[in-house]
Amino acid sequence: MKRAIYPGTFDPITFGHIDVARRAAHLYDEVIVAVAAASTKTPLFNLDQRCELALKALECYPNIRVEPFGGLLVDFARQSQSCSIVRGLRAVSDFESEIQMAAVNRRLAPEIETVFLSPTEELGFVSSSIVRELARLGGNVASFVPLHVVDALKEIITHEQATKAGANMLNSPH
Repeated sequence: MKRAIYPGTFDPITFGHIDVARRAAHLYDEVIVAVAAASTKTPLFNLDQRCELALKALECYPNIRVEPFGGLLVDFARQSQSCSIVRGLRAVSDFESEIQMAAVNRRLAPEIETVFLSPTEELGFVSSSIVRELARLGGNVASFVPLHVVDALKEIITHEQATKAGANMLNSPH
């Protein structure tokens, strides 16, 4: 069985992520969307929430599964008996860091190949960080993420704003 890993923070999963996962699912018998636990980023959604959102977004693809992971990606790829790591490339700006990461992974695990896929042209500009920022500013993100992700973003941002408002009231000199 040819299995690939499609790793990321998926904070939140976007239509671009879904497109890359779908394309990978046509190339491999199985694709594991590997949701990264630890990263240098501070995610908006916790690991369980990100896995849940991804699982719901990808449930219609029978050969895609979602799993959390921590530690080295190549170790996770070996443990899951994957032959490839799939990475999405949106723009030239992604290429430099992705090619560096692929080179390091090749050094650590030469038996695991990195494959780059690009989303469709209309999704090439979509990123999780743009979606998060747009949602925080009250913009409509429905054309970038599935409806259940729109709802989750509204809920978590409303909670985030309420928490900040409460903290500001506590710190107010009045």
